[in-house]
Amino acid sequence: MFIYKTKIKLHETDAAGLLFFSNQFKIVHDAYETLLKKIGFGFAKLIRQKSYFLPIVHAEADYKAPLFVDEEITVQVTIESVGITSFIFAYQIFNEKKKLVGTARTVHVTMDKKTQKKVPLPKDMRAAITKLQK
Repeated sequence: MFIYKTKIKLHETDAAGLLFFSNQFKIVHDAYETLLKKIGFGFAKLIRQKSYFLPIVHAEADYKAPLFVDEEITVQVTIESVGITSFIFAYQIFNEKKKLVGTARTVHVTMDKKTQKKVPLPKDMRAAITKLQK
């Protein structure tokens, strides 16, 4: 499991000061980017040095309770599965009172930059992601 903490920013809210529903995807993507960087696969490295991309081919989210501007949140990222060419991350978002306020899932596929075809998840990335399952 990976833990990501942040605060709800004004630009992420609607006119009522509540988190705008689609911004839940931005928050979980920020958690995903931070996780990748921590395990040695930050986007700068992926874009400049690797022969593959990791596009999100499916995303879903459930908005369970409101979040307000400046509220601190915790995102728990877990690895739901690791396949041959893909992996699935699951996210749980908790407010300051530790109440579950949102969930999300993202499905990522390893794609060759040149051919734009699916390729097996590289061994080093598979090992790094699999370690998070423990």
